[in-house]
Amino acid sequence: MYHLHMEFKEHLKKYLSNEEIESLANSFNDEEQKGLYLNLNKLSHEDLLKEFPSLEKHPDVSNGCLFFKSEKPLGSHLFFDLGAYYIQDPSAMNVANLLPLSKGELILDMCAAPGGKTNVLSLRLGDDGEIISNDISSSRCQTLLQNVERMGLDNVVVTNLDFERCYKNYRGLFTSIVLDAPCSGSGMFRKSSLMKDDWTYEKVLKYQLEQKKLIDICSYMLMDGGYLMYSTCSYSYEEDEEIVKYALDNYDFELVDLPSLSGGLRGRPYKETIHLFPSNYKGEGQYIALLRKRGERNLYKLKETSFTRKSVNKGNKPIVATFRLNMEVPMSLLEKALRPGLFISTSYLDGSNLTYEHHYAKSLKKDDSRLVNISLEDTKKIIMGESINLDLPDGDYFLSYQNMAIGVIKKRNGLVKNHYPKGIRKHF
Repeated sequence: MYHLHMEFKEHLKKYLSNEEIESLANSFNDEEQKGLYLNLNKLSHEDLLKEFPSLEKHPDVSNGCLFFKSEKPLGSHLFFDLGAYYIQDPSAMNVANLLPLSKGELILDMCAAPGGKTNVLSLRLGDDGEIISNDISSSRCQTLLQNVERMGLDNVVVTNLDFERCYKNYRGLFTSIVLDAPCSGSGMFRKSSLMKDDWTYEKVLKYQLEQKKLIDICSYMLMDGGYLMYSTCSYSYEEDEEIVKYALDNYDFELVDLPSLSGGLRGRPYKETIHLFPSNYKGEGQYIALLRKRGERNLYKLKETSFTRKSVNKGNKPIVATFRLNMEVPMSLLEKALRPGLFISTSYLDGSNLTYEHHYAKSLKKDDSRLVNISLEDTKKIIMGESINLDLPDGDYFLSYQNMAIGVIKKRNGLVKNHYPKGIRKHF
């Protein structure tokens, strides 16, 4: 049985009844509910259910599904590597799903790694804008970058910035900001005994100070009329409603009423906000609040643009890397970015030796006529880094399995060169 120490239970009495606290504590003994967000650019609902017939529809997210870890190893399935879905907590999936979107968005996902919220935002937004997906941790940014590539997200710039140091360069820049704030992590108690053992009230107060700083920064970088989606995986009133109160008291924000979620508990006193508990929702703990900065929002013009970066290859030859974006993004963000847009190709300065990149290949949608379908056996060989026989003339080819992009290969003098990145190859 799962037991909670008294200090944790006592501090929840700020907004929960004894009955609600006991119900929450008892839910930590239940099996963890998992979720996935479907990438419709790769796979249809019908084909997903053919492969995984036991999946249950998410109650509030149209492209979301539910499953239990014990049912199917979805994270080790081939469809996962092909970017057909992103595995994400069902409660957390609501955060990016509830953000209002329009054409001409420049959205900041401020604490983005490992990339679940960026993934939902990207697939919802499509060609209608660009997302700056940021994390302060360089190691977590590498995971974020891998997930952006795996899912084939083509409207994301990945950055590794500490906005506390540079936020004054970006006054009023972003149309919306998603702040999934660092927190004490009590919402993950059912998933992680480490989080439970590490919890203290002092930790809650420490993170509350950090969250207030992040609210200060977001308020500065958010344009008038822009949305701030604030969320935590904490049950603590101090990290949830008290942060909303701080934002409302100190800045020109108003709360936007979130639609009711199946079983969600309305905030107290902020009924526009929502708590999701494993005792009342099929997922882990999540608090969600949507704030709007008063004023009129001026969305950006969409204009496909490119960004180039010069470097040298292993033979010390100068090369140019080319990236594509859906709109103009400040050069100060692109120059510092780990991935300044969709990575299209590299070439020599004169344009020769053009090589398409894995990120670009993965971004191709299932109806793209350039995709060349190969067998299951050959698909596994490509992902393992092996060579295959391809009965086609010499050239560059974008390979796919059941119209889901795998990657790019070059065929020269009858020999196939596999360009699947070494760092993500795996054995089946």
